[in-house]
Amino acid sequence: MQKYWGIILALVVLVACKKTQKVESPEIAQLPVQQPIVKTYGFNFEKFDVIHDTIKNGDSFGKLMLQNYVDYPKIVKIAEEYKDTFDVKRIKVGKPYIILKAKDTTEKAQIFIYENDRINYTVVDLRDSVQAYTSKKKVKYVQREIAGVIKNSLSIDMDSLGVDYNVTLNLADIYAWTIDFFRLEKGDEFKIIYDERYINDSIYAGVEPIRAAYFKHKGKPIYAFPYIADSLKSLTDYYDQDANNLRSTFLKAPIKFNYRLSSRYNLRRRIAYYGYKVRPHKGTDYAAAIGTPIVATADGTVTESRRKGGNGKYVKIKHNGTYSTQYLHMKAQKVKRGEFVRQGDVIGWVGMTGNTGGPHVCYRFWKNGRQVDPLREKLPSAEPVADSLKTNYFNHIEPIKSQLDCIEYIIPIKNEEEDLITLNQNDGTIQDQSNIN
Repeated sequence: MQKYWGIILALVVLVACKKTQKVESPEIAQLPVQQPIVKTYGFNFEKFDVIHDTIKNGDSFGKLMLQNYVDYPKIVKIAEEYKDTFDVKRIKVGKPYIILKAKDTTEKAQIFIYENDRINYTVVDLRDSVQAYTSKKKVKYVQREIAGVIKNSLSIDMDSLGVDYNVTLNLADIYAWTIDFFRLEKGDEFKIIYDERYINDSIYAGVEPIRAAYFKHKGKPIYAFPYIADSLKSLTDYYDQDANNLRSTFLKAPIKFNYRLSSRYNLRRRIAYYGYKVRPHKGTDYAAAIGTPIVATADGTVTESRRKGGNGKYVKIKHNGTYSTQYLHMKAQKVKRGEFVRQGDVIGWVGMTGNTGGPHVCYRFWKNGRQVDPLREKLPSAEPVADSLKTNYFNHIEPIKSQLDCIEYIIPIKNEEEDLITLNQNDGTIQDQSNIN
């Protein structure tokens, strides 16, 4: 009997231990968990009174700081000693800013955060020893592949794929010298690989330059790959599948879109206003709306940016020892003398300054110091990839070219009711498009 009682006692003790463990376990699990400190722009906003606002007309850095009880010597120090980091004279109306104020009776601004753009921002730390620095928000890059077939125009067809308009502009820039986008044919094909930027994984912040592209125009396939062929200049150009530079030395026109060739180079031109006397026209006129961007047709250095007589406001660029170009009648110039500009950079805007009967840019072209007709000149192409770099170039583009080749098109088909539907070859899904305008 004592034996059985011993076994029973042992079981009671064992059950009691298990009960004790069950009781203690929840107490351990319920210990408070230390929450991570959430920081924005590198600061814990909970420690400050926070003001969100935008720069308004009449605002200045000094005015904003004085309104928030910052000592005048600190304002002067930022303005004088940190001009390269934060030029207080260049804050722009509409730009967002944040002021972090002390949580005490002084209510002094301690941190000023100015958003230069969606990604870059400047911090002015007014605590203790004043300092200013720039930083960037955390950006996530998402690679995107698209492919399409021309049915209307590049702009309309790209838009139908939900593509940022800047990608359309970038693609047009890449092929500006090899494809006339005003003369695309139905059935032309394109493929593009590019990266989209996102802030905090969800806020769209634009696109990166195109990683690779393919365009089939009039049955001719043309690939485009970015590559730095000159390590000294560190300039990126786009080259095709045979290592040829897709850029010509000069653009065909100083305006990218929405222009009309209104008057050509003509040394025997007669004008009724002047009694039909011969008045040579040594420029090529491109009519466009006032404010239309004017671009440099080639790389070069600005030698003149001024206003003079009948030329109005103009810019002149020296491209090398042989060629120079001039752009007349601008509404305003964007560049100054001595600046180096790249082909396609905006240098001013269409206007009506000087002697002109309507908004246009008069494009003048010099060769060896003599004005010539740029539309009749046989201009040289840009240099291809050097022979010494071609092996490296072909190895570089091989996997990217394979990726482009594997992108499949969205093919339009019709069902029995003649309703337009779209078959996505990538995943086999069909989306009814019959009610989409």
